[in-house]
Amino acid sequence: MMMSATTCSAWIRGVVNTLQAQGLDIPELFADANLSLAALEDPDKRWPTEQVNRLWTLAVERSGNPAIALGDPHLARPDHYGVVGYAMMSSADLSTGLCRLMRYLRIVSDAAMIVLIPDEGGQWVRLDLAAGDSVTPRQRYEYGLLTLLTYCRWLLGRALKPVAAAFSFLAPSVQAPYDDAFGCPFRWNASFNALLLSEADVASRLRTAVPELAEVHDRIAGLTLHKLETPPTARRVKQAIVDQLQDGTPLRERIAAALGMSDHTLQRRLGDERTSFTQLVDDTRRELAEFHLAEPKTSLSDIVYLLGYSDQSTFFRACLRWFGDTPTASRARFISLARIGA
Repeated sequence: MMMSATTCSAWIRGVVNTLQAQGLDIPELFADANLSLAALEDPDKRWPTEQVNRLWTLAVERSGNPAIALGDPHLARPDHYGVVGYAMMSSADLSTGLCRLMRYLRIVSDAAMIVLIPDEGGQWVRLDLAAGDSVTPRQRYEYGLLTLLTYCRWLLGRALKPVAAAFSFLAPSVQAPYDDAFGCPFRWNASFNALLLSEADVASRLRTAVPELAEVHDRIAGLTLHKLETPPTARRVKQAIVDQLQDGTPLRERIAAALGMSDHTLQRRLGDERTSFTQLVDDTRRELAEFHLAEPKTSLSDIVYLLGYSDQSTFFRACLRWFGDTPTASRARFISLARIGA
């Protein structure tokens, strides 16, 4: 069975802020949509695309405003993108920032896809959205493209006027909100939804560019994407490994019992997810080692204990395998990267 595409809570909180600014009763809206308002505070919560569609559909019905997605058209929303936004910020130019957005977009939503399409004098930034089992409201496209445009304007520190905007919908009866939001000519009933940016704008340097941070933000975004893509059983096993590491090298049988399954079932499920218990123990130790080495106050002997090793020589060999260097040298590099990112 295909899993439903989902969107992160950070993005949904932005949607909620926009709807609330338009005077909608958010608790009532969520209750009528059969959604949990409290779940918005869960950073790991993912919202199925059908729920997002339902939220927008009800918002349009309750407000009577088909252009509700264009509320606060000049308000930049960098927090919508989370770690992906930081990766974009540190990029040298808008082109690189957009490429990072495409690379890590699944962190924000695996219901969305952005591609760059060259055209005469510019690049189309095309947005595609998964519909799921329901029709995608046009407001999701309008909100998604406007949010990206206002964030790009914020990154550049100046007004960014698209060459054109294309929407796969019929022209609205009232176009003034669109003119105010996008400030460019429109192509209605188009075959896709996109913004056309000039080559000069795409190549423009970002005012937020910090090349030294790019590697740090790429690493953080990569780890976040890896965590998101980790299959469910492997994710649960890794958390159980963290809980038991200080007692020494975790035993598969104990982890299986902690997860309420037999050892055979655990092995089979991990095999289905194309991993193994031994690999997950090693991956978890490596991730924790990188985290603890970047913290100067944690001694090497404490790290050895926290990772469940019986002696420092084993940790020494593991660092050479993971990072290509000794624990001390690896620590110096990670601390330096952490200070750059502070």
